[in-house]
Formats: sequence, C-alpha cells, structure tokens
Amino acid sequence: MSSFSDNSEHEAVSNFREYLRIPSVHPDVDYSKCVEFILRQAQSLGLPSNIFYVAPGKPIVIITWTGQNPELPSILLNSHMDVVPVYPEKWTYKPFSAHKDESGNIFARGAQDMKCVGIQYIETIRKYLKEKLAFDRTIHISFVPDEEIGGVLGMGTFVKSPEFSALNVGFALDEGLASPDNSFSLYYGERTLWHLKIKCTGSPGHGSLLHENTAGEKLHFIINKFMNWRDIEKLRLKNSDLGIGDVTSINLTMLEGGCQVNVVPPELCVYFDVRLAIEVNSAKMENTINQWCNEAGDGVTLEFIECKGTQVQPTKLNEENPYWIAFKKQCDTMNLTLRTCIFPGATDSRYIREIGIPALGFSPINNTPILLHDNDEFLNENIFLRGIEIYYNIIKSLASV
Repeated sequence: MSSFSDNSEHEAVSNFREYLRIPSVHPDVDYSKCVEFILRQAQSLGLPSNIFYVAPGKPIVIITWTGQNPELPSILLNSHMDVVPVYPEKWTYKPFSAHKDESGNIFARGAQDMKCVGIQYIETIRKYLKEKLAFDRTIHISFVPDEEIGGVLGMGTFVKSPEFSALNVGFALDEGLASPDNSFSLYYGERTLWHLKIKCTGSPGHGSLLHENTAGEKLHFIINKFMNWRDIEKLRLKNSDLGIGDVTSINLTMLEGGCQVNVVPPELCVYFDVRLAIEVNSAKMENTINQWCNEAGDGVTLEFIECKGTQVQPTKLNEENPYWIAFKKQCDTMNLTLRTCIFPGATDSRYIREIGIPALGFSPINNTPILLHDNDEFLNENIFLRGIEIYYNIIKSLASV
C-alpha cells in the first residue's frame, strides 16, 4: 500500500498520485525516482524487472509476466516516464502535488500524459495475479524516457537493440488522448513529423539602401510558400469532416538572424513544425520544398533538425490484424463507442510500427477535457479506475490471441 493512501482512497489511486508527485520534467530529467518507484511496483507484483540503458542517463524499465506459451509473440504495454515543463503560476494547485479536489479530480503534470496509463497497466496486471489468471502470451510493461522530446534516445534507440528483439513483441499498446465526450479515441497511425530549418543567405549592407539578393527577400519567398500551403490545409480541415490528424499541419515556430535594426543581415533562418498527413508522399514533398529553396535564390538551404520522421504505414484495422479484432470485440462487449483516428502528434508508437509491429494508441479516458501539456492538467479518479476495468478486459483478450 502506498504511503500516500488513506482509508477512503483506492490503492490504485494512491499509487497513481505517488507516481505523479515525482517531477520527471524536462529539461534534464532525473529518472532515478521513477525507476525506484517502478521497481517497487514490480516487487509488489512479484514479477521480474530489468533496466536497460540504450543511452547514458536514459533508463528503460521492463516488467515481465511470462505467459504459458512464451514462444508466442508477446504483448507490450508501453508508457513514458517524462513529462513536459510547467508554468506553476498558471496552475490552481502545485503541478506536482497530485492534489485531489472534492470532486475527485487529480491535478498534476502527467495526469493525462501519461503516468495514468503506466499505473493502469500495473493495476490491471495486479488484478490478474490476485485472481490467479494465466494467459498464453507474455506481457511486458515498458517505461521509457524522453518521449516528450522525440524519443530518439528512448524508444527510438531501444527498438533497434538486441534487448528489444529479445522481448519478441507481436503487438503494442501505447498512449492516446482523452475524449471530451462519451466516446473513446483509438489511434492506429501517425502523421510524419518534420522539424525544418531553412537558412537564407544574401548580400549584407546598410539599412538605408536597396540591396539586391538579400536574405530577407528570400525569407519572404519561403515563408509565403509555407503559409500558402498552410492555408490550403486549413481550408481542407474547415470544409470537410476531416480531423486534425487527417490533414498536414504547418506552423512557423522560430525566426533567427540580424544584429541591429539598421544593418541588412547576411543570413536569416526560419523554422517550421510540419506534420505530414499519411497520404502525402514525403519524398515528393521534400523535393517540392527543395524546389522552393532553389526558386528563392542562391544560398537558400533546407535542413532537418532533431526530427525527420520516416513515413510509416498505419496499423491495419481489419481481419488481417487479429489484435485489432480482439480489441474491438472487447470494446463492443463493454458498449464502448470508439472513434478511430490518426494521432495528431507523435508518440513512441511510430518507432514500433516502423519495425513492422502493429501498435494502437489508446488511453481509456472519456468525458474529460484534453489537457495534455496544458495548465491544470487533471484526471478524475473514477475515470482513472474505470480505465483499469477497461484495460482488464482488453489486455486479457490481447494476451489470449
């Protein structure tokens, strides 16, 4: 029993709140307290755990429950330990206090994204063990670092390791999003994430003259091309029943350059966050952007920074995927309304799908405002506990495929 529990609180909620109180927040996350907490949970389950370091200071913790037929491909239940930064002055309660109000709303960074899911996995397995259930497939619960900064040194590296291969994963569950209505969102694919830097060089000089071939003119050309592309996608979204995950998003996020207001700079840079819709041919789009750079003039170059996602095929939602059939059957049995979507952001699922393993993103949270990365992020304890019951049926079915 967690030290934070009381007579009126469910043990699972107490464990959840204890996990939320660990400030595993960027930048420079110290994961040691998370690892210590997860190892204690594994010990309380009586299950073995392993810690892998695929990069210095980036632990990956795996709790394993071996199935009756361990040669079968396993089920991976993935979550990430890290959370995004906070603006404490914008929060009603301290963001790492896991304050619970009189309505049972638990306020903390990570309440929705996604410490809830990691604890729900653990508590689901705890119920199985208490009931002395057994399944054919091995179940691994993974806790990974750095998802919130791209996951390159977390799941991105782990999937290429022999340690991951040894897990023999056949299917993975990962995070989804809360749903503000009574339905539940199910994510079967992701857009391709690009972080772009376009550098424009040109003739410097005095700000009183009209120089030819300036960096500013080239920057203006490039920004217009991207903003026109953005306008087209906004119209597609507005004039259809498409969701944000079904279109390409383009956002100008940073500008760099210049030293003084009366000096024409030799270089200006613009940064874009681009998420390509799944039907967009990424190679053709890259060629188009390079063409824009050529049209803008000499000395205009495209660079991918941090993230140049590769185009990954979505997980199939048909009879070819027995895991989907099992998942959907259980949701139908529980009378859950599912909305199948392309995830608007990026999760660790993309690395798993990239190596050919089917993965679904699902957080059993409904009737809750979407507050990941927002101020006053919260999750109601009753929604949290119902999520464990939902996972209880779904994971049991997946482990029996």
